[in-house]
Amino acid sequence: MKRYRYGLFFLTVILGAFALYRCFADRCPDHKEPESVRIGITLYRDDDTFINSICRILETEAKKYEKTEGIRMILDVMDAKEDQNTQNSQVDRFLALGCDVICVNMVDRSAASVIIDKAMDREVPVIFFNREPVSEDLNRWEKLFYVGANPKEEGVCQGNMIADAYDACPEILDLNGDGKVSYVILEGERGHQDSLMRTEWAVQTLKNRGVDLEKLTGGIANWQRSQADALMGQWLEKFPEQIELVLSNNDDMALGAIDTLRRLGIIRPVCVAGIDGTPAGLDAVESGFMLGTVVIDRETYGKTMMRMALSLAETGRTPEDISLERGAYFRCPSYPEIRKRKDEAPETGKIE
Repeated sequence: MKRYRYGLFFLTVILGAFALYRCFADRCPDHKEPESVRIGITLYRDDDTFINSICRILETEAKKYEKTEGIRMILDVMDAKEDQNTQNSQVDRFLALGCDVICVNMVDRSAASVIIDKAMDREVPVIFFNREPVSEDLNRWEKLFYVGANPKEEGVCQGNMIADAYDACPEILDLNGDGKVSYVILEGERGHQDSLMRTEWAVQTLKNRGVDLEKLTGGIANWQRSQADALMGQWLEKFPEQIELVLSNNDDMALGAIDTLRRLGIIRPVCVAGIDGTPAGLDAVESGFMLGTVVIDRETYGKTMMRMALSLAETGRTPEDISLERGAYFRCPSYPEIRKRKDEAPETGKIE
């Protein structure tokens, strides 16, 4: 009988200890800290100015986290060189290396399902950024997310920025005084959602604000300064005196248009407006070469993306204080930056 009581006592102690352990584990399911965090990042093109600036912020935030938390951070950054098959292979490599999270800047936003299938099979969360997959793909799994700006808001912001300048001084845009603004438009990429939305809403907002517009021409420059430079040269040959406004889907293309105007020695103060707020774009605004740009808050963009990636790697969830639209979308804020003296013609100086 005594032996039975001792056995019962030890059994009770063991069960109690197990219950305490379970209670602790339930309260702190992620109490075990990882020794390292590995994040795979694949870019549609690594020479894109805006994407490069986001990558630098991600790398800076990873180093800060490694220093403060003592957890080794490994960032594998790869260039897909605008080839979707290459990007798919890069995702395969990330999964083989055991990446905790994969961040994807899609080459083809309509081809995300292949990457999603691979990630779901290995249960690895994916953060898409800058080039938004179609909603049907992003809704397939609870561990798929998107970080990016709102292209409609950017277009509206660009349109309002230009309309404000027109209201303050119509002559800055209506150079020949005929009551309308003749414009050309540099578009980022054929079929790209951001390009389409920025274009549509910039033009529509100007019309809604009562600016009488005349479109002379437009073209695809694939977000690139050199291609915009070439297009602008062609347009100035065809419309040497008519162009009053250059609407650009991003700063790099706006800078390409400015390169042409300066190289050809165009004295007429053609207004150029961009989107992104890159350092070179902001320098152009400050120097008076660019009428204005829509600044995307890159610090918030990059820091939020890294916080999401780290939380997903460590806990399987995004931080509670990051508000996600429909549980999956983080929209980065943006704001206008316009030339301070709207009545001034562009100054001289070098824009890098």
